[in-house]
Amino acid sequence: MDRVGAIILAGGLSRRMEECNKLLLSIGGVPMIRHVVETYLEAIDGEVCVVTGFEATRIGAALVGLPVRLVHNEDFEMGQPFSVRAGLFEAPDAEHLLIGLGDQPQLTTEDLLTLIRAHLAGNTAKISIPLHGELRGNPIIVPTTMRSGLLADKTNPGCAKFTRANPDLVQHIPMSQPGFFNDIDTPAAFTAFQKIAPEGATP
Repeated sequence: MDRVGAIILAGGLSRRMEECNKLLLSIGGVPMIRHVVETYLEAIDGEVCVVTGFEATRIGAALVGLPVRLVHNEDFEMGQPFSVRAGLFEAPDAEHLLIGLGDQPQLTTEDLLTLIRAHLAGNTAKISIPLHGELRGNPIIVPTTMRSGLLADKTNPGCAKFTRANPDLVQHIPMSQPGFFNDIDTPAAFTAFQKIAPEGATP
């Protein structure tokens, strides 16, 4: 199997979660970001790079002891594309990169492995995006040969604009697992997750 690394975005302002930093909410007794990173570490053979921004010190503390590389995005207030850019500048040494979100605790190791297998069985020169109906999910898988293309737009770097502008460079991977499409952005979303979390989730 080709070597697969990961970039996990953990630098957002968490505005919609009101008083809390969503990435520090407890999932099964550990901070959400730690739970998510541990899931990725179990699924891949390459390095995991975590992009920090807002409350970077607290995010770093939540990951102490894990074999990850922290990359700080000085421009985190400019939005997710610039966190993707920061991660791509420091991209792990791998043929393929999972680019994922730190607020998707419903993802499982098997979900990630299923996506990786589908990507490797398809056209590995293309970006793989989970799709359910018309809903695009995360993480996506990017061949590292596309890194320069994703960084070319200085005002809107990263994946979202690039993939929509270049559909010929994208393959959609049909997925029904909810973890790809559910992120925790609001108190209501966290409450809904608490009801289904197998190990429980606490504020």
